[in-house]
Amino acid sequence: MTENAPADALLLIAPGCPHCQAVLASLSELVKKGEIGRLEVVNVAVHPEAAQEAGTRSVPWTRIGPFELAGDYTLGELRDWAAKAAAGGAGAAYLRELLEQRQLDQAVAYLLKHPERLADLLELMQEKEQSLGVKFGVGAIFEALAEKGALKPLVPPLMELAASPRADLRADAAHYLGLAGDVQARPRLESLLEDENPDVREIAAESLERLGA
Repeated sequence: MTENAPADALLLIAPGCPHCQAVLASLSELVKKGEIGRLEVVNVAVHPEAAQEAGTRSVPWTRIGPFELAGDYTLGELRDWAAKAAAGGAGAAYLRELLEQRQLDQAVAYLLKHPERLADLLELMQEKEQSLGVKFGVGAIFEALAEKGALKPLVPPLMELAASPRADLRADAAHYLGLAGDVQARPRLESLLEDENPDVREIAAESLERLGA
């Protein structure tokens, strides 16, 4: 049993699903061992509203604590996510998982549903070693959140990142501050007009123009 209280889980299944039985067996094993507190299993053929509420069109679909996992996961993988859910962290790892699986919409939906996890996006943004898929995915998440008007809580930490020793982070922060559309970022962006890096200067100018518009 994990040191913290185990998370509960929800599993959506359907008749004829080739992987549902394996995921069900794995989650049941975790319940028996106390690594998951409670497991609810819903047949979406009988209760299609469950799939609509979860925002999924495929099964198996699993939620362990706050983490939503679409597809076939092994016992070991489910055990890892159960441990992370119990510990209350690993949000950046979850976002990375979604982006690597090209589940951008699910990543955006997760952050909109859990705005307290927005800091996980910043953690992912600052990772030095990441695939191009993750890097571009992070940018796509910022753009999607900007369209929803959900970036304002990130403005203060982005302003701090705009002073990072790393030019790539200053450039990214300048771009995302422009997307956020918050005029409180103007002084920080104006300071970047004198940055030693030409890319940072150019992006800061573009963001200031966006704020002006």
